[in-house]
Amino acid sequence: MAFKNVNLGIAPIGWTNDDMPDLGVENTFEQCVSEMALAGFTGCEVGNKYPADRDALKKALTLRGLTICNRWFSSFLLSKPFEEVAKEFEEQLDFLSFLGAKVIGASEQSGSVQGTDKAVFDEKPVMEDAAWDRLCDGLNRLGEIANARGMKLTFHHHMGTVVQTEEEIDRLMQGTDPAKVHLLFDSGHLSFAGIDPVKVLQQHVNRVAHVHLKDMRPEMVAKVREEHLSFLQGVRLGAFTVPGDGCVDFTPLFAILDKAGYEGWFVVEAEQDPALANPFEYALKARKYIKEAAGL
Repeated sequence: MAFKNVNLGIAPIGWTNDDMPDLGVENTFEQCVSEMALAGFTGCEVGNKYPADRDALKKALTLRGLTICNRWFSSFLLSKPFEEVAKEFEEQLDFLSFLGAKVIGASEQSGSVQGTDKAVFDEKPVMEDAAWDRLCDGLNRLGEIANARGMKLTFHHHMGTVVQTEEEIDRLMQGTDPAKVHLLFDSGHLSFAGIDPVKVLQQHVNRVAHVHLKDMRPEMVAKVREEHLSFLQGVRLGAFTVPGDGCVDFTPLFAILDKAGYEGWFVVEAEQDPALANPFEYALKARKYIKEAAGL
């Protein structure tokens, strides 16, 4: 495979979990970024232990040969005035642009159950037509703001949110401007939702501007579905893992992205309990697998 303009990053969520801070409370920021670099990655996303001071953060990352490639942005386009969301969005763009990132990953959090104790398969929010129109219009407007700063807005489909299913992803892509709204493709969230990642990627590969490489343990997701558990309970059970350690077949995904001439970042993202899945060990495992499967 070519992948001439693809870089490899890893998310800090394997070291410390933003939604459940008790997972990885023992791991420091310095340990996290040092182990990322030592495992062979050159970029990362932003975690809750990262310095808020952007100069301090940039210095710490530069010392280790790392750069920021993306940051999660919680949008509330369905429940807050657009001007309020746009102000927060621009602040994040300023932060990311300073650190060298070219994309920002938004997830609509209005009504989201991902961080609650609600059953993720039974109680996810569902949008009516008017909400769809409002979301798509708001994302187009945010994407225009990002474009004006030389950045791309990517939308992160996510368990427990208004955009979780294959039909919802399709509708979002159909309802937004391809020049303003891109897709953050996440193999793990698709698999968790019972969706074939290959089918979605084939359909929307030309909209993909950021990739999360996340694997899944099917027996844990089956438990979440059968016992009506929450998304966070699924994470604690170990529903996710790094590429090559679960049931997701990444070979066809890499082939589709390679054929489409994808450029950007592949980011390993596998939230687990670091007390059970040593972050450095799993980062090395992921790096080895990607080298073997994608030639990177």
